[in-house]
Amino acid sequence: MRIEELDAVKKGKPAPEGYMKAAVFSEVGKIELQYKSIPKAGPGEIVIKTTSTTICGTDIHILLGEHPVEENRTLGHEHVGIVYEIGEGVEGIQIGERVMCGSCTPCGSCYYCQKNLPSQCVGPEGNFETPGGWRLGNTIDGTHAEYFKMPFPKYNLTRIPNSLSDDQVLLLTDIGSTGIAAAENAEIQIGDIVVVFACGPVGLCAIAGARLKGASLIVGVDGNPDRLRIAKEMGADITLNFNKVNVVEEIFRFSQGRGADVAIEALGKQETFQNCLKVIRRGGCISSVGVYSGHLQIPIENFAGGMGDHRIITTLCPGGRERMNQLISLVSGNRINLTPMITHRFHIDEVVEAYEIFEHAKDNVIKIVINF
Repeated sequence: MRIEELDAVKKGKPAPEGYMKAAVFSEVGKIELQYKSIPKAGPGEIVIKTTSTTICGTDIHILLGEHPVEENRTLGHEHVGIVYEIGEGVEGIQIGERVMCGSCTPCGSCYYCQKNLPSQCVGPEGNFETPGGWRLGNTIDGTHAEYFKMPFPKYNLTRIPNSLSDDQVLLLTDIGSTGIAAAENAEIQIGDIVVVFACGPVGLCAIAGARLKGASLIVGVDGNPDRLRIAKEMGADITLNFNKVNVVEEIFRFSQGRGADVAIEALGKQETFQNCLKVIRRGGCISSVGVYSGHLQIPIENFAGGMGDHRIITTLCPGGRERMNQLISLVSGNRINLTPMITHRFHIDEVVEAYEIFEHAKDNVIKIVINF
């Protein structure tokens, strides 16, 4: 049977033999639930049966045409699953084991992997025109499907301890790793004042990361009271609603007029980036982890240039098995808990509705879990 001969997806019923249900980017502004052939594991490859996945802000950038991918690409890169098929040459893993990998999937051998920049991996072929180590749902089919092929399992396949649930580890695969890395790369010192602009999923994880790094005062900034409430759960000492207070003035008041040591920009907007510039102290750091869908400008009136000793850094989600194991150990040791961010659950049959809710931030959504 050719895939084009299949009927429309039948919700509530399994896919025909040899096929699976997948959420596909069909054109700008449109996600469709389609049947696709179940991938096969070639030499050195494995196929994962997805048990849960999530929608990420990057998926919405793709949907809106702000990040180009091929049409009919299966989206998704945050996941938990079980090993379904093992290709020739893959050792040390068994069918049925619970596994995961980071959203960036380094090859382990290219120039950037050897330079300890696995998020910028260009693959063993060394093609420097590739967009980096983010492959799932970007340059290859992703995890919003009943099955997906994991890239470079030798370096990325990560076992999940039986003591941890899917929910406990699911958000580590991207937003957890990314948000915590935003705090790590800012080189937060013990006792620092840290401000996180935008308490969406990545910003909330950045708050958790700032707490892990030893910040003495963490300020979460957002306009949504529900997100500010969860920011407190994630470790914020103070929350500021920008609809009610002058955030810049408040931060200078908290810091005795000095300014914040670190400002983390977790939204990808000109306004939040500019506010970061306004609030950092001399010698302070802006850690930018937002995905900017338009042109970003550095306003000269807020930019100290060489006179301010400022640092501006950017972060892409680190990848690799050991990165995932480090984060899993934080969950096992009760150092972080990302489950309060899970606000909605849908079945794969309802994925189009899930995208609608997440895209338009309806019903106070923060993170959606899609089950199979």
